[in-house]
Amino acid sequence: MPALPWPDSLQGTAAVSVIERAIDRQRLSHSLLITGDEYETLVAVSQSIADRLLYPGKVELAHRFSADEHPDCFSLRPAGKMRQIKAGKSAEDSGTMREFIRKIAVSASSGDHKVGIVHEADRMHVTTANIFLKTLEEPPANTTLLVLTTRPYSLLPTIRSRCLNFRFPSASVGYLPDGWRAWIEDYQAWLGRLSAGVGDRKAAADAIFAAYGLTSRFGLILNAAISEAWKAHKQNLPSDLGDDERVAIETGLANGLRLKLFAGIEHATRDFAFDRISTGDESYRRAFTGAVEKLEYAVGLLRVNLNAQTALESFLLASLRVWAARR
Repeated sequence: MPALPWPDSLQGTAAVSVIERAIDRQRLSHSLLITGDEYETLVAVSQSIADRLLYPGKVELAHRFSADEHPDCFSLRPAGKMRQIKAGKSAEDSGTMREFIRKIAVSASSGDHKVGIVHEADRMHVTTANIFLKTLEEPPANTTLLVLTTRPYSLLPTIRSRCLNFRFPSASVGYLPDGWRAWIEDYQAWLGRLSAGVGDRKAAADAIFAAYGLTSRFGLILNAAISEAWKAHKQNLPSDLGDDERVAIETGLANGLRLKLFAGIEHATRDFAFDRISTGDESYRRAFTGAVEKLEYAVGLLRVNLNAQTALESFLLASLRVWAARR
């Protein structure tokens, strides 16, 4: 049976070629830092690497497991609503770093190799990270550790320095939930009205009501997208995941979708501004810079678990002032 395929957009890329050659020559680094902008891509990459390490030869389909089900592949994920990777008080504490280290220290049960996958590694606090660091410095024999994160610079520098770093671009064209394209078009039209000038109280009131309307529609689109994505995603989760891990995965999925939509808002703002900057009107450049600063602030609020609609409302009201002041 052929190896698990790489995501289509990554086939033949330099990173994939380097990894495949290293595996074939049995010279793959014992610790890989897998990074990129889209977490689903990182998971797919880790699954493909694990498959090649755990099945170095041809194995019949009937005797083959997915990486999540293989007895020599161990995963550690954030748990609970706070989505933290906990250190654990002992090696028997389920779902903790100490338990993970105990598991990967045991000899392989069905082959010659083991794989350990740390999901969303940026969710480790300092104590957990230092415990993991000791394992990176002296990894168990015949074991490859895959460290997955979209925020590599949130990791301890000592962890980054002990891993071979691979960054992978998004494997998808971009996520467009139902109603999102129309929302973006209305948002850009709103920017057009603001930049044309808000000359009286009625125009200002209309702009504010439109901002609240955009915020309300955003919430409906986001909630529907999260519900649909979780319904599809949970069917592929390992059956032995605990409730805390499931909550953490669902929360992580929701956070990822929120960030994707906010990235879409940034692209729409940029496209709106650049079309006008190209005419030589520098006031649009200043307004765009100010709007992006407000958007970055809103995204920062998301990272500390502020409600997405509240963050968007803050951004839109700030944008109203930025764009209306352009003139």
